[in-house]
Amino acid sequence: MSSLAQLEDLVAPARVRPLRRVEYERMVDQGLFHDERIELLRGAIIEMSPQGPPHAAVVQRLNTRLVIALAGRAEVRVQLPLAVTDDSLPEPDVALVAPGDYDAGHPTTAFLVVEVADSSLNKDRLIKAELYARAGVPEYWIANIAAGVIEAHTDQVGDRYTRITPFRPGETLRLRAFPDVEIPVSSILR
Repeated sequence: MSSLAQLEDLVAPARVRPLRRVEYERMVDQGLFHDERIELLRGAIIEMSPQGPPHAAVVQRLNTRLVIALAGRAEVRVQLPLAVTDDSLPEPDVALVAPGDYDAGHPTTAFLVVEVADSSLNKDRLIKAELYARAGVPEYWIANIAAGVIEAHTDQVGDRYTRITPFRPGETLRLRAFPDVEIPVSSILR
């Protein structure tokens, strides 16, 4: 159960009003959250976990490999907003989006989204997977540092991915949107 749902249960019959993405973006533009690591998920402002060296290293390795492999075909966005719903603006660790001008607004979908999980595993599996599936992201990876595995979530139906395939060191991931791009798991997780 999300923290917003728990809050709603505690204050019933009063109603908790979720924050809309446009309101959140206005607050960000006004500098209300300066230097805070937060994201909007299901209408609630959620603090993001601090990044330790293993998390940062995985993000950097993904960024390097994807930028080289997809130059000119997709943009690699690292820890930048993805406008997936009217009440959610997550900041995935890595998102592959169509080339374009995003000065006027954040992208609304991606070819691939990757979350690097250490302490955020439940949030990434339960909340973010639903948001990304609902936004039509065809492929969502969770780089599970503790387990040493990349979970590839694919075949979305509505707000769910119906297939979750674990990839371990020694195996290779192939991007669905760019099948010529192969990423050895051992080049990402060590």
